[in-house]
Amino acid sequence: MPDSSQVTPYKDVNTSKKKQVTSMFDGIAPYYDFLNRFLSLGIDVIWRKKAIKQLQNVRHETILDVATGTADLAIEAALSLKPLKINGLDISKEMLRLGDKKIEAKNLTSVITLEHGDSENLPYQSDTFDVAMSAYGVRNFENLIAGLKEMYRVIQPGGTIMVLEFSKPKVFPLKQFFGIYFKYLLPLIGRIKSRDPKAYSYLYESVQVFPDYHQFTAKLEEAGFKQTKFIPLTGGICTIYLGTK
Repeated sequence: MPDSSQVTPYKDVNTSKKKQVTSMFDGIAPYYDFLNRFLSLGIDVIWRKKAIKQLQNVRHETILDVATGTADLAIEAALSLKPLKINGLDISKEMLRLGDKKIEAKNLTSVITLEHGDSENLPYQSDTFDVAMSAYGVRNFENLIAGLKEMYRVIQPGGTIMVLEFSKPKVFPLKQFFGIYFKYLLPLIGRIKSRDPKAYSYLYESVQVFPDYHQFTAKLEEAGFKQTKFIPLTGGICTIYLGTK
């Protein structure tokens, strides 16, 4: 089975995964939030709330949201945790444009700043943030360890990483239903709505090769994090990962 760096949206051997992912998200950005709500039956909202709740009892005055997309996780953190500052970074300018609109609508521009940049080459000084977090973003890194090491670098000693990511259920019948839904139904619906025949097939393929559960905490430890743990949600369809610098 290929690793996550080898699974790309458009199977173009002459274009890097990073460029393909950027193009994909720029293209589906107008439909992204709707499809997230629709395709997850609204459960993605609950998952983000549970993930942010894990940060209530750690230092969280300054937060970096890596691969922020349209800023859903950053907005949830701002409303629930009341930090001093959140920086959200993403490689897709179109996703950021839509995220800025949502932030303005919720009067959070004084708290959340969105920036265009590369998750594997973060434009921040070392030991800057209390928390580095990401929802459904690390799976799209071209080099997973490089991205995790960058998140490690920019948080302060004693700071926290929190990653929310899809995982593969292991229990019957959820495992079988999840496989059918993600492989066949989700790409079909996504293709009809977003008019990108590849984007939601890539979602299924990228989840299949992503190192989940203990495999991902091992990646966190390889990047330098300690006290790692994971918390499966909804039977393991999604998982929260935590670690400390």
